[in-house]
Amino acid sequence: MLNLFKKKQYVTVPSGKTEQKTVNEIVESKNSIPDGLWTKCDGCGKIILKSDLENNLMKCPNCSKYFRIAARQRIDLVIDNNTFKEYDRDMMSLNPLDYPEYEIKLKKLNKETGLNEAVVTGEGLINGEKCVIAAMDSNFLMGSMGSVVGEKITRAIERATEQKIPVIIFTASGGARMQEGIFSLMQMAKTSAAIKRHSDEGLLYVSVLTDPTTGGVTASFAMLGDIILAEPGALIGFAGPRVIEQTIKQKLPEGFQRAEFLLEHGFLDAIVKREELKKTLYQILLMHRR
Repeated sequence: MLNLFKKKQYVTVPSGKTEQKTVNEIVESKNSIPDGLWTKCDGCGKIILKSDLENNLMKCPNCSKYFRIAARQRIDLVIDNNTFKEYDRDMMSLNPLDYPEYEIKLKKLNKETGLNEAVVTGEGLINGEKCVIAAMDSNFLMGSMGSVVGEKITRAIERATEQKIPVIIFTASGGARMQEGIFSLMQMAKTSAAIKRHSDEGLLYVSVLTDPTTGGVTASFAMLGDIILAEPGALIGFAGPRVIEQTIKQKLPEGFQRAEFLLEHGFLDAIVKREELKKTLYQILLMHRR
């Protein structure tokens, strides 16, 4: 009588007999499915097979919400096959402020992501047009800009200046890296100065803002592009919406700090869908070919 109201489901077993299973037992059997096959969309709330997501350029097949992608995925999306030559791959951060457990966190992220830092830089071809490219990765400390991120981006820009070729930077960052303090903030000036020297040579810099682009990255090289593009729905700003609302004591407009809002108010040149990005960048490179 104790199990009288316990919901049961009948299933057929190989012997042809009927077996009773409780809901809990069914759930436990489903938990034996390997992890990592499915993910949930934050936009529509539906469960998606990860392989379907990857085949759709990391966009939800139901609501088209953009999922964040890793730096190397980003590079593979736009750079011609087997043409990418990576710069400064082995460069790693130190701990200049002796921040507690910072080295441990960096080693853990290296193991999880296969990256030494939050940006991948190098050169390659886009439909045969040569450029220098940098792609930030939000999987590594939220793409925060420490001394190595700033140094790698600066070196990449300087190489482009020497070769007299365009620079394309994909931004994805939570801003300056708090574990490095003033060393992180110095990267804002250093990267901006490198962009200025590149511009003085009459060379092209295209900035592509992805979700999220915030803080010190927004306040430096992200918004210095000759042409500034963004992915649909990308969060772009300096301080976050909640911080701003608490400061000014006002409710912000719908979609504030999203790419569409910034395009409407003149901060962007265009919003480009992921599947059209390589073609768009190629057209821009052709238009500005020296």
